[in-house]
Amino acid sequence: MTPNSRPLAVFDLDNTLADTAHRQRFLERKPRDWAAFFAAAPHDPPLPQGVALALESARECEVVYLTGRPERCRRDTLAWLAAHGLPEGRVWMRRNDDRRPARSTKLEILRHLARDREIRVLVDDDELVCQDAQRAGFNVVRARWTAESGALKEAQEGEGRT
Repeated sequence: MTPNSRPLAVFDLDNTLADTAHRQRFLERKPRDWAAFFAAAPHDPPLPQGVALALESARECEVVYLTGRPERCRRDTLAWLAAHGLPEGRVWMRRNDDRRPARSTKLEILRHLARDREIRVLVDDDELVCQDAQRAGFNVVRARWTAESGALKEAQEGEGRT
């Protein structure tokens, strides 16, 4: 089995691998402070359940990351993944100007990836992303190891920001 023939395990970041609770306050105010929200991301503590699942998945799969974070956060995101010992893998991010709902952007990328590779699993905390991916035939694990944030959910679906 070559690296390019291994199935993919696709992981979301925010509230799947990274605990965003400490930066939710930036989304709870009006107007939302997106610059501060993303600037605080390097300080996210890792979520042990998500990290363990990513490491376990890396035994049989190539791990890739699919996030609604904007492209301008790439450097911080790569540094965070490395600092927390997560498997190396390609990181798919939202274009800086893309404001579509997370379920639209993520499903589009999943379908793109599935053209050439088996996707063994998608792990994500966003219920709408999970529902749409499951309806499209993908195997989904719902990351339910953090408290749901109404502000983050609104941002993901209503504002296309993460």
